[in-house]
Amino acid sequence: MKAKDIMTTRVVTVPPDLTAREIALILITEGISAVPVADENDVPLGIVSEGDLIGRNGEDREARRDWWLSLAAAEKSADILARLGDPAQRLAHQLMTGPVVTIDEETDSSEIARLLGAYKIKRVPVLRDGRIVGIVSRADLLRVLAAEQAKPAEPPHESLLGRAFAGLDGHFGLRHSAAPPSEAPPETHASAADFRHLTEDHERDEARHRDALHQAEIAARERRVAELGAHHVSDQAWEDLLTKAREAAKAGQKDYLLLRFPSQLCSDGGRAINITEPDWPATLRGEAAELYLRWVRDLKPEGFHLAAQVLDFPGGFPGDVGLFLIWAD
Repeated sequence: MKAKDIMTTRVVTVPPDLTAREIALILITEGISAVPVADENDVPLGIVSEGDLIGRNGEDREARRDWWLSLAAAEKSADILARLGDPAQRLAHQLMTGPVVTIDEETDSSEIARLLGAYKIKRVPVLRDGRIVGIVSRADLLRVLAAEQAKPAEPPHESLLGRAFAGLDGHFGLRHSAAPPSEAPPETHASAADFRHLTEDHERDEARHRDALHQAEIAARERRVAELGAHHVSDQAWEDLLTKAREAAKAGQKDYLLLRFPSQLCSDGGRAINITEPDWPATLRGEAAELYLRWVRDLKPEGFHLAAQVLDFPGGFPGDVGLFLIWAD
């Protein structure tokens, strides 16, 4: 069974500038325990849960427990917001957990279960073309898995982007026909106007060719973003990356490129990485987000560092981004 078959399609999201107390009211009113933070285009930026609002350690929970319980007990009171303490003034982008592990509509239920267990999360947003269209929670999955019977595997999904990219091959035909037969009489009349027309024809052909190449590059990047957004890092793939990094260290290198990906995979198009904002990890999505979370879980405690860098700037804008594992001091 696929994500599209089990996801909740009525997804409540909040903007990054919403306050904690407003988020708390939404959680209580909607009867949910977490809410995705999304931009104006429904691109996921993070998730705010009850744990983010109340706190996960003893001091945080004690500091925030009173206003949370007051809100729950008097959610319809007109003056409840005025009575809340300072923790309620924080904004969604300050509270949210990121980066976000996401799936697409075709992700199989067994893979969703693996992701929830691997990253110790309770829910995962479902994306279509990079935008939130649903959410699958652990409760949704358990309910379906309890009733689901074994079914034959469905045929793989072929994306529209893939078909569109393949169709670009037809744009590369030459305008001019083959050379005339050798027995054809050569042209004897020539004028500057004729030559200018030939030059203009060539320039138009070159412009069309460059445009076709540019469109093919755009399609290729879109296809790559779609693939990385839907691809998930298995335990074996993670072990393979660590093996390659170890070989790089043996060869005298001080870091290893874990992943090269288009900046469009980031929720902000790579802006935070380009200007080295401290919260750049929250912009990661798809495979890049999962690699970051793997590093946090497995390698950061062992002294490894992780860095992201924009590798090229086509047209003056961020192009590909590199995610580097670093072991040098």
